[in-house]
Amino acid sequence: MQIASGKVIAGRVVVEADLPEGADVTLIALDGEETFEVSPELEAILLESIAQGQRGEIISAEELLRELRSQE
Repeated sequence: MQIASGKVIAGRVVVEADLPEGADVTLIALDGEETFEVSPELEAILLESIAQGQRGEIISAEELLRELRSQE
């Protein structure tokens, strides 16, 4: 599984990632009006998670699922 961002240009979705030909995708259209609030603690966790991703400190979806299942 991959997460990718993109934009609608001339009625088509242009994705900022290399996806394999024939890949199944799911789109979520953000309208820019939606907001949510979180506690300061959760905000810090989310910001650190974003920073880790930007530094390339990532794991595969399969590894994430294994870790989640091991904590059940």
